[in-house]
Amino acid sequence: MNKKLVVTLLSACLPCTALAHTLTIGEPLPHITIADKGEITLNNDTIAYQAWDSTELTGKTRVIQAIAGRSAAKAMNAELMAAITAAQFPADKYQTTTIINQDDAIWGTGSFVKSSAEDSKREFSWSSMVLDANGVAQSTWDLAKENSAIIILDKTGTVRFVQEGKLSPADMQQALQIVKENL
Repeated sequence: MNKKLVVTLLSACLPCTALAHTLTIGEPLPHITIADKGEITLNNDTIAYQAWDSTELTGKTRVIQAIAGRSAAKAMNAELMAAITAAQFPADKYQTTTIINQDDAIWGTGSFVKSSAEDSKREFSWSSMVLDANGVAQSTWDLAKENSAIIILDKTGTVRFVQEGKLSPADMQQALQIVKENL
């Protein structure tokens, strides 16, 4: 058996956590800039895009929802997003930032991902939404494809919580508690 095949087979047997993100609790969020598309802005009903930089994440407690450009990824942690909306955290101390990886969309659906992101910005105008055309966040932070990641930052930009995939009810309670403790 050739060496490359053995390595491939052994890699397939490793638990998924071996392929997990490279974010570390207690450490700053690794810096990224998203210049292709970027932050979605809304002026009256006009959508525009501007370059977005992760250094903008300081000053408030943040929940980052980094999702693939797929409806299944968006739905994965919708329950947490609804709980955050219901909690009505103070806008001067809290912000949700959704980063949508347009590069991780089903082939041929990129324009739908873009229009859905723009519709979401109109619906949740107070939220920060970033359309990542080239998957910069996913590749830099080594996030799993076709997935959802929840990252909580304190006001200094330090990672306080990170988990990929659907959060359990206990994970959601922990996430909400971390947000409350860092307001």
